[in-house]
Amino acid sequence: MADLTQEEWVAQLEKDENAFVLDVRTPDEIAEGRIPNSNNIDIYLGRGFLDGLEELDKSKNFYVYCRSGNRSSQACAIMNSVGIENTYNLEGGFMNWEGEVVE
Repeated sequence: MADLTQEEWVAQLEKDENAFVLDVRTPDEIAEGRIPNSNNIDIYLGRGFLDGLEELDKSKNFYVYCRSGNRSSQACAIMNSVGIENTYNLEGGFMNWEGEVVE
């Protein structure tokens, strides 16, 4: 896992043809908007979160975010523990995001 600033996260994401953007927030938080092309698996689902991870292509590079960066950091650690090697946590999360937002 690597913690990346928004600038590092965006720069790396733009060059990465094997990227998968993962939003681990709740449905209520997603209603406030999300980063374009992101996929959601709510980390609070517990076993459901693990089940969702099992369906992912583990060869991808995962760019993970939540509201503040704490849950996404936990998600990256969980992902690493189930064999997903390349995880990048967005420091500061969505609340500090200055890029494009979609509904």
